Amino acid sequence: MIVERKIKIVTEQHNINKPAVMEGFPMKEWTVEIYVLDQDGKEKPAKCFTKVVYHLHPSFENPDQTFTEPPFKCTNEGWGEFEMTIDLFTTEKGGKHTVAHDLNFAAPQYEVEHTISFKNPSQALQQVLRETGPLPSDEERKLKKGDGAKKKKHAVDVDKMADGIVKLGEDDLLQIIQLIHDGKDDNTYIQNNIDAGEFSVDLYTLPEALQKSLWDFMAKQGVVS
Repeated sequence: MIVERKIKIVTEQHNINKPAVMEGFPMKEWTVEIYVLDQDGKEKPAKCFTKVVYHLHPSFENPDQTFTEPPFKCTNEGWGEFEMTIDLFTTEKGGKHTVAHDLNFAAPQYEVEHTISFKNPSQALQQVLRETGPLPSDEERKLKKGDGAKKKKHAVDVDKMADGIVKLGEDDLLQIIQLIHDGKDDNTYIQNNIDAGEFSVDLYTLPEALQKSLWDFMAKQGVVS
């Protein structure tokens, strides 16, 4: 699954009362902040990132600056324009996104948007991303749930089965996952994030025969009755 979100980089700058380092170029204070846009285009805290690293011009005393709280505000002083790179990190394996940003003094404030793609986000990151809009899988899940709802009858008490699964040991859980893989059909909603070690399934979308097989297996383990 790939989830896309637009980020907005907001830059503000103004002159400050300090002696010019370079003749003809007044000293400036500038600030860069990063936001995520929701589905309505409104700015939201970029909580999908755990840290942001700004790589400034090498002439800065501290050219690599790290921030760990939204809006990842980076403030500095200088007289020159330059292009920086910005690294945006998530908790995911390989979760680093890099964008280029042109620092210029043409306007007191300007905004630039970039599209960031999150590949197979973990369940935790999915929850954060949902705060700014639905995920591609949400609509798919809704449709499959709708198809499943037409059947109405279920071979077992699905809610009890869901409660029982969390009581199983690791070996039994692995067997449950194998049974699901072997018995699922096109209506089964599954998310399998191998990198994050996560597996989730909507039990209501399982074929009735598979629901019964899972129930019988869990009954033998004593977690449903």
